[in-house]
Amino acid sequence: MKREEIADLMAFVVVAEERSFTRAAARLSMAQSALSQIVRRIEETIGIAASDANHAQRCSN
Repeated sequence: MKREEIADLMAFVVVAEERSFTRAAARLSMAQSALSQIVRRIEETIGIAASDANHAQRCSN
């Protein structure tokens, strides 16, 4: 796996943790639009939305 792919997956996790693109973008020091593009690409690739990942995380806690 390439470094940028790992960074993208980490960004996806931060969105799920923060439950907010705005807070996640601030935490990652990146533009919200760039973060949205990363998340959209991952969602399309793995077939799960960040909101679904967040729901699964809440259910497991």
